[in-house]
Amino acid sequence: MMTVDLRSDTVTKPTQGMLEAMWSARVGDDVFGEDESINELETKAAAMFGMEAGLFCPSGTMTNQIAIKCFTQPLDELIADQTAHVYRYEGGGIAFNSAVSTRLLNGERGILTPEMIEPEINAENIHYPNTSLVVLENTVNKGGGKCYTLEQIAPIAELCRNRGLKLHLDGARICNALVHTGDKAADYGQYFDGISVCLSKGLGAPVGSVLLGSKSTIKYARRLRKVFGGGMRQAGFLAAAASYALDHHIGRLKIDHQHAHILADELGKCSWVTGVVPVETNIVLFDTVEPADVIVEKLAAKGIKCNSTDQRRVRFVTHLDVHPDQIEYTVSVLKSL
Repeated sequence: MMTVDLRSDTVTKPTQGMLEAMWSARVGDDVFGEDESINELETKAAAMFGMEAGLFCPSGTMTNQIAIKCFTQPLDELIADQTAHVYRYEGGGIAFNSAVSTRLLNGERGILTPEMIEPEINAENIHYPNTSLVVLENTVNKGGGKCYTLEQIAPIAELCRNRGLKLHLDGARICNALVHTGDKAADYGQYFDGISVCLSKGLGAPVGSVLLGSKSTIKYARRLRKVFGGGMRQAGFLAAAASYALDHHIGRLKIDHQHAHILADELGKCSWVTGVVPVETNIVLFDTVEPADVIVEKLAAKGIKCNSTDQRRVRFVTHLDVHPDQIEYTVSVLKSL
């Protein structure tokens, strides 16, 4: 029986090229700014996205939480979609780390518009928290990999500038969005005050995310990373893998998207599936007749690992360790379930 792991794109193993890059990494003490591989990664990522500077962190949760603390003060409020990872899956860090409240909106599969955001910006009033930050997510995890285009982002950025708000991007799967939309990474920097680029999801690096911003933002963010316990020493071995991923794994994301479309098409034909969320990137969400946990167990018995996201919703995520023969096997199982 074949095993296919569709739980997440975080389950990947380093490729041979990554391992070779890690083996030859030049390292030093990053807290002293002396790790050459980390410095190179931070410079590369910042240039790629049109930003001034970068900061390598152990996780996307840390980069997001540092950004929120950089761009807010206690008693402030941020605006995000109700599905946002920063709100749902970062352990209550917005309140704990930054003493900030959250205004949740109901976007279309997590996608916000200026028309949704503007009425939720608080007026200057002693009774209200100060609205200071908008957080977008690209791609939207709970939205089934739904993407923002730069055409959608630009008016949100203009609204934020006009109203004196900061704009942060949780770019957990930003490279998937770039491959889908055809937008240029270098065009992102003009719109955002902070961008978190995750390297351990679709790009397949073993660990890490990079926070991008202005030099002054990243200088303060580096202090916050230390306070959060994220100061790393000879972590260039990890940064070398991440640099390799940026150089070699972005273009291949289209394969993951193709695999996701194949699975979605087959699921749409299954009598035990009541609906499939339209696929754009590498996430497939589908609703089931039976409880989702029952379906997850049935698939596990056939060697297919996946997760439920609701009582009757299951998620597949394709990635670089899912190969065409595994997709064929999964399709055969779906047909027989």
